Amino acid sequence: MSSSPITSKDFKTPCYLYDMDLLVRTLDAIKAETAGYDNYHVHYAIKANANPKVLSCIAAAGLGADCVSGGEIEAALRTGYSASDIVFAGVGKADWEIQFALEKGIGMFNVESIEELEVINEMARKLQQRARVSFRINPNVGAHTHEHITTGKAENKFGIDKEDMTKVIRMAETMPLIDFTGLHFHIGSQLLQMDDFEALCIRINELQDELDSEGIYAPNINVGGGLGIDYEQPDKHPIPNFKAYFDTFKRGLQLRQGQQLHFELGRAIVAQMGTLLTRVLYVKHGKQKQFVIVDAGFTDLIRPALYGAHHAIQNYTAEKELSNPNSSDSSCSEICSKRATAVTYDVVGPICESSDVFAKDLSLPETRRGDLIAIRSAGAYGETMASQYNCRPLPQAHTTDE
Repeated sequence: MSSSPITSKDFKTPCYLYDMDLLVRTLDAIKAETAGYDNYHVHYAIKANANPKVLSCIAAAGLGADCVSGGEIEAALRTGYSASDIVFAGVGKADWEIQFALEKGIGMFNVESIEELEVINEMARKLQQRARVSFRINPNVGAHTHEHITTGKAENKFGIDKEDMTKVIRMAETMPLIDFTGLHFHIGSQLLQMDDFEALCIRINELQDELDSEGIYAPNINVGGGLGIDYEQPDKHPIPNFKAYFDTFKRGLQLRQGQQLHFELGRAIVAQMGTLLTRVLYVKHGKQKQFVIVDAGFTDLIRPALYGAHHAIQNYTAEKELSNPNSSDSSCSEICSKRATAVTYDVVGPICESSDVFAKDLSLPETRRGDLIAIRSAGAYGETMASQYNCRPLPQAHTTDE
């Protein structure tokens, strides 16, 4: 992590800092890997990070938007996304959200149930608006990830069972204002093994063969997102392996003539560019453990408390002192010597819940009150999931181009 963005301002903590240069380089890497494939369309999954400056930067790069609420559609339209490049997913779309999407003329609905299709059909009839629908099929493909973020298995709430695929398409064909536009899939999140995506390709090919036998053509295939990032070593791998990801689909999918291929990437685009900055309130020396108590809590970054997610954590103040020792100052030398001694801490927040823990048994340089702590890889599902529990204010966000 570059020191200049942090030292250029005295940020009030807790807050998010977004590295816009890294975001641009990440977007450039995506464009490089999809160059020459005019039928490839990448949509940014807004649920990962809805910061307006981040959204505007991604829209300017030419990406579409993957939305899961009416509010996200509004955010996309405000920040430069074309309505025709918006796809609308979500297992529980409210009536007002469907109406709003129809009135704005979004690119397509990713429909997740027969019941949802019936509601969209009725609302399209009332508004006399055509609805472009793509059916989210549950492929019953497992994924090597946390159980709370797998979405493509039969027991998950998402999507239409693959055995009902032809039935729901035939139903849509009887609805005058419904246009069947394709199939949508998403098997999970934070996937690092390409064999998960290879398995999805195999299943999509099988389902396409079934459609061929029924004389059904799907203009669009949407493979969702899910590509993960390196939470352990964010500086070593700041940009995900987009080459391996896109090459997997280039090799594995048997697209039909004229089919358009859609991707919905979120975490892979924004996670590494975000850091949660927090300050040490107290270093508490307990009977069995030492605790670094910081001013950020799970109200600011809920992932560790929600499902045990790991984030690299740095004592930025200590690292700065150790990298710039003043050898002519004996007191400084003594301080640096103490700083260089690794100490094991639990890093915890101030929320009145035992689950408000960022890391346990973490080795850090000797840590003190007032030290600035950096919680890395927090650009995805951080600010956007923040809450005001305990009447705490929402964290502010800053970008490095401010």
